[in-house]
Amino acid sequence: MRIERVDEPLSLKDELVRFVFRVYQGTNGAYPALEWVENKPSTDDFEGFREVYEPFLEFRLGKEFDELYVLRDDEGKIAGTVALVYNLEGKDVWWVPDEIKDGRTGLVEFFMVDPAYKGRGYGSRLLEFAIQRLRELGKVPYVITFPELEAYSYYIRKGFTKVMDYKEFVVLKKA
Repeated sequence: MRIERVDEPLSLKDELVRFVFRVYQGTNGAYPALEWVENKPSTDDFEGFREVYEPFLEFRLGKEFDELYVLRDDEGKIAGTVALVYNLEGKDVWWVPDEIKDGRTGLVEFFMVDPAYKGRGYGSRLLEFAIQRLRELGKVPYVITFPELEAYSYYIRKGFTKVMDYKEFVVLKKA
């Protein structure tokens, strides 16, 4: 397994849509939450998933993420992803509370591991990589997630602490 920086994120859009669909299937539709979709596609409807998720992913890849990393298995298949968002100025990041919108904030985003690799430490490796990269950049690592997701307790186990509730989200910080 190797972590690679993606210099042209949009070039991986198709591969990433397929990867995220595997995560969607493996979490029984819990992640990604697709909270903006009235009728979520079933976990066996790839085309339905692509239709609702691809425009959102394209926006994030092209305009939101400052850095994107993929974890590739030995055959070159994406096994995990993590993105960093730290240039908040001028971005429509409505889900980030004003209290943390400053030059020191670094967000861990788009963090997921293919369910086929769950429990092997790859998520921990990716998360530690993201935290270290944000610290290298002089940023304080934050995660904004939904409190009902499994990810929430995962981040708490990994040393993040809850700093506030915000809208439907919870804001976590790594000290």
